[in-house]
Amino acid sequence: MRLTPSQIDRYHDQGFLCPLDGFSSAETERNRAAFAALHARFQRDGQDSYAINGYHTSCRSIYDMVMQPAIIDAVSSLLGDHFIAWGTHFFCKVPHDPKSVAWHQDAPYWPLTPMATVTAWIAIDDVDVGNSAMRVIPGSHRHGILSKRPSRADEHNVLSTSIDLPSDGLPPTAFEMRAGQFSLHHDLLVHGSLPNTSDRRRCGLTVRYAPVTVRTDNQGWNDSAILCRGHDPSGHWRCQPRPLADEPRHGHRIIGGN
Repeated sequence: MRLTPSQIDRYHDQGFLCPLDGFSSAETERNRAAFAALHARFQRDGQDSYAINGYHTSCRSIYDMVMQPAIIDAVSSLLGDHFIAWGTHFFCKVPHDPKSVAWHQDAPYWPLTPMATVTAWIAIDDVDVGNSAMRVIPGSHRHGILSKRPSRADEHNVLSTSIDLPSDGLPPTAFEMRAGQFSLHHDLLVHGSLPNTSDRRRCGLTVRYAPVTVRTDNQGWNDSAILCRGHDPSGHWRCQPRPLADEPRHGHRIIGGN
């Protein structure tokens, strides 16, 4: 299930791969049921559909999605045989959700050195342009870090800042996927999403994977990792075992948007 040489070349050239097959029909239904149970639990606590952020070390269902063999094999083709997952976040846009995510890059929000994170976006629901699929600018990761500006009021942005697209950029590409598929994208790829004006939910789980050689100086950022493959002889990443059940606690909120 490792990526082919042509897929690897495409990732480095375009900054993403989409779609890739990750889960069987039965596993996809399991993922959807697990999210529904967690979402209902968070709603009872008065939290919104974006609140399930950083619970991969206390929720078995999220841990298992992170460790799905098809995804681990694909990521290892890009990161090598020693890598961790340091963050997860469900991005659930409910029907008629007015929130948008303006054009942005992820890496500048994260206190990580070097910038080497690969994000997997796992489709919990069918995702298309109609229900606000994430959009990306192919090849934009090759521009390096782009200048940010304060978001305008008319952008209705979940984030506080936006970036303007490079003048030589290609048209946006939408990440359209069936539930159970996933995408991979570079941490400097410009991406965002429009409001969900449809009657359908659009839910996905983002998983942030990085080589064990990546470092952070921010307290707490290396406390909740999962060792996905290989080993970390430095011990920089304090990797946690598979949870016994879905008992969300100590979520570590990570900034970013999809």
